Amino acid sequence: MTAIAGGTDAFLEMLAAERGAAKNTLAAYEADLRDFGAFLGSPVAGAGRADIAAYMARLSTSASARTQARRLSTLKQFFLFLLREGLRPDNPASDQEAPKLPHTLPKFLSEAEVDALLATAAEWPGKVGLKAHAGLEILYATGMRVTELLSLPAAALSTDAAMLMIKGKGGRERMIPLSEAAKAAAMKLREGLGGKARFLFPGRNQKVAMTRQGFALILKQVALKAGIDPARLSPHVLRHSFASHMLARGADLRSLQKLLGHADIATTQIYTHVLAERLERLVALHHPLARRYFY
Repeated sequence: MTAIAGGTDAFLEMLAAERGAAKNTLAAYEADLRDFGAFLGSPVAGAGRADIAAYMARLSTSASARTQARRLSTLKQFFLFLLREGLRPDNPASDQEAPKLPHTLPKFLSEAEVDALLATAAEWPGKVGLKAHAGLEILYATGMRVTELLSLPAAALSTDAAMLMIKGKGGRERMIPLSEAAKAAAMKLREGLGGKARFLFPGRNQKVAMTRQGFALILKQVALKAGIDPARLSPHVLRHSFASHMLARGADLRSLQKLLGHADIATTQIYTHVLAERLERLVALHHPLARRYFY
């Protein structure tokens, strides 16, 4: 057992209680602290600046920049918690610089590819096909996260309401509009399940929700049937596709931020590459000197 005792349980409890962190998020924080504890060979709460610098130096040779940044973020939050709780007088991770992350654009599908997925799923028979079609329709229509989708109760989308209230990261609630196609697919799914499930997307046990891994596997199968590389499709790719297509068709960043449930608009700005491309096309098409400057 690695040495992570000393404030870690309280830290994880705080994340769950005050920030509404999901189980997977808590597990990731705990894993990061365990890795640091294994490096130290002593309780992480007693680490100093030199220990953290040495740990980050080791990570620089064995982990990606994103992993390094995430683990440093965990340490900074953990020691800040100890400082605020009066469990230590400083935050030894505060001065440690995070590695520079490569600038990567979100992966998304074209509108034609999404149409092909929806058409393929609609023709897929059986309960798996119903789950595939409803899941694709809802994810692409709303941009919600897969954990938000799989936690929907069986009665979700069963009324004539045009909006759906969902609870996202950190317990933040938001309203998202619903498409008629998404509601119709959800109704077919409920009818196909026989009305015994607690969740709209149940697992083999009707009382528990389907796992993310199980749903991702269904998406891979749809991709294969639609002639799309399965490696290019995931629930998060559908969320990126929703956001990218919305911006390409004129949505503004603030509205998109609310729809996606981002706490900070800086997170939403990863999609501005799509907005920039749209603005370039607008100028090229409509500026009076466009032919001179852009062709």
